Amino acid sequence: MSTLEGKVILVTGGSRGIGAATVRVLANAGAKVIVHYGQNAAEAQKIVQELGEERALALGADLAQPGTASTLFRDAVAWQGHVDVLVNNAGIFPPASVDDPQAHWDAIWARTLQVNLVAAADLCREAILHFRQRHQQGGAGGTIINVASRAAFRGDTPEAMHYAASKGGLISLTKSIARGYAREGILAYAIAPGWVRTDMASAYLRDHAEEMARELPLGDAAPPKDIAHTIAFLASGLARHMTGATLDINGASYVR
Repeated sequence: MSTLEGKVILVTGGSRGIGAATVRVLANAGAKVIVHYGQNAAEAQKIVQELGEERALALGADLAQPGTASTLFRDAVAWQGHVDVLVNNAGIFPPASVDDPQAHWDAIWARTLQVNLVAAADLCREAILHFRQRHQQGGAGGTIINVASRAAFRGDTPEAMHYAASKGGLISLTKSIARGYAREGILAYAIAPGWVRTDMASAYLRDHAEEMARELPLGDAAPPKDIAHTIAFLASGLARHMTGATLDINGASYVR
């Protein structure tokens, strides 16, 4: 029997890229998956139809709006009566330069931190409260998996300082949850991908092919399934004592 059989997993940003690959891997391993989307309702519904409505549910929420993350988690719980694993995968990467007007700088920083860090923290809060209650009732607690970035450790370009800062915060959030709630049956892990071959990154990877070949010892960006399979392993419960750890997936382009 699959180690994910019967588990209910919420994946934010699940309609495309890493999220879509993760949803498919989790569902094929036996999990029931909530496919969160921000704007891609059609793509999310397409995945649900592909996997079957008994195996997947699409839920929309604009995580740029304060308060929506908490509502999303509660709606996810309502589907099957519980959630076993939260995967915080949703993230944005809009550019912002110190040379931009102050208003633009402020808006991009605020939106990026809201989506990448604050909404993720709100979801973690709801998950902790939910998992704690289950543990107190004799259940297994639950698992949080936060998708951060290589940028959390090595920084990023001057146009992406806000992105790196948000992902650095996500790493610290993960460590704090792991240390603070392990005794209550709550596990927390982070994943730090480098370049991943998604539709969002394809144009940049194509236009900077020679640079990427020099930067990446493996010679190419990671396929989304590499991240998806790692998430499935962490969700399985087979590595409980790894809680608090961050797993790097960057083709040895940044080795800590």
